[in-house]
Amino acid sequence: MNEYKKEIDQRRTFAIISHPDAGKTTLTEKLLLFGGAIHVAGAVKSNKIKKTATSDWMEIEKQRGISVATSVMGFEYAGYKINILDTPGHQDFAEDTFRTLTAVDSVIIVIDGAKGVETQTRRLMEVCRMRKTPVMVFINKMDREGQDPFDLLDEIEKELQIRVRPLSWPIDMGQRFRGVYNIHEGALNLFTPDKQRITESVTITDLNSSELEQHITPEQAEKLRMDLELVDGVYPEFDREEYLSGDIAPVFFGSALNNFGVQELLNCFVEIAPSPRPVKAEEREVSPYEPAFTGFVFKIHANMDPNHRSCIAFIKICSGRFERNASYKHVRLGKSLKFSSPTAFMAQRKETVEEAFAGDIIGLPDTGNFRIGDTITAGEELHFKGLPSFSPELFKYIENQDPMKTKQLAKGIDQLMGEGVAQLFVNQFNGRKIIGTVGQLQFEVIQYRLLHEYGAACRWEPISLYKACWIESDDPAELENFKKRKSQFMAKDLVGRDVYLADSGYVLTMAQQDFPKIRFHFTSEFGK
Repeated sequence: MNEYKKEIDQRRTFAIISHPDAGKTTLTEKLLLFGGAIHVAGAVKSNKIKKTATSDWMEIEKQRGISVATSVMGFEYAGYKINILDTPGHQDFAEDTFRTLTAVDSVIIVIDGAKGVETQTRRLMEVCRMRKTPVMVFINKMDREGQDPFDLLDEIEKELQIRVRPLSWPIDMGQRFRGVYNIHEGALNLFTPDKQRITESVTITDLNSSELEQHITPEQAEKLRMDLELVDGVYPEFDREEYLSGDIAPVFFGSALNNFGVQELLNCFVEIAPSPRPVKAEEREVSPYEPAFTGFVFKIHANMDPNHRSCIAFIKICSGRFERNASYKHVRLGKSLKFSSPTAFMAQRKETVEEAFAGDIIGLPDTGNFRIGDTITAGEELHFKGLPSFSPELFKYIENQDPMKTKQLAKGIDQLMGEGVAQLFVNQFNGRKIIGTVGQLQFEVIQYRLLHEYGAACRWEPISLYKACWIESDDPAELENFKKRKSQFMAKDLVGRDVYLADSGYVLTMAQQDFPKIRFHFTSEFGK
């Protein structure tokens, strides 16, 4: 058991979240560089001209320069096994990110030093707060002109509603940026702008000695001493327990693009971040140290390899040890499944694993058995909860543009909807397929992926809808009556549940008043 406990204690599974363009994918790549998982930054070249980051491997991501799917990457560093989930920053993909947050034990938030806290970051932080997830903050782009560090920290405290404690401090910024003082380790790290090489570090025990002036200008040295005195006066001592309970966020400064300040962040992270934590199921709390395997599906990805029409279900292991070819129970289907080729990931490169432990993320080939939120166990009836599907805000009819490709389109829609990127409703009145999303960009991504991955051309047609509501009632007659009255607006979702597509807020309110015995739900989470 000790050997087993050691395996789990070495694991660090976390997500990197931020607003688009704050530098999240660049930071992910630099962490992989330190872990030896890649050897050159931008190691995945999509063509001769443009380097693209390792974690953005879907074709559309390379073209548009944004991350649209959560990537999973594992590497080893200083004796720890680290799993990073790089999430899409774009708000149209917030749902994917929210789900990812249910699969991690801690979070690193990246903030642009010039722009400060942006809306998307605020929303994601609410999810972390709700789940009491420990958070670290990396303030990026210090090699550009930006806000005063103290102002930034005030803004983070106010906007993200969390106390902060700087563990490194910048020496100037922009053109004059000279590096950071690593408060956590008591070392001065000097900045040489270099995307591939790591910077020099000087240990300085006494900041008041004149040694400091040998490395930076007297003005910078004076300012650094004053700043650090102020930091100690204003911010509480760093307390790991407070960090683990989600009450305080350690803050690091640096420039991910220039590989600066990243190693300090990583060293401190592996030391203080939590190993896998207990996960609540509806029946009980599951400890990572329990010997029996349990896990849940938090993401499904179609076409990781466009040459093989394969779906992969990403499983977060909550407890025990997963073994290849062992029989496990799929709780929702009530059947036993064996997996001969479970994989671990390094962005798109994947390798078959013999075993995996609590805290790990593995991919299982999916032939249509899995849905997001499914639980897999060694035999126990368990249901992990809290993987929301939001009620979509935008709706369009999806139409086939090429009658010869009807089968490809149907398969493509089926697989992409299974990923949870958007939701499919089939109108029961006219049989037309309606796609609902939380953002406009998703329509573009779906159209692009259907064409490039399935060879199916689709077109969108407008439909004016206000909200999708899942309905249920203990009174069958009332439900029947409602469905008759609203027959033109009744649809079924992917798993065959009744959905009422309300075309305005007023109509919805009236329906709720006229049918008091019907329950209207705005996420698909109820009744599982």
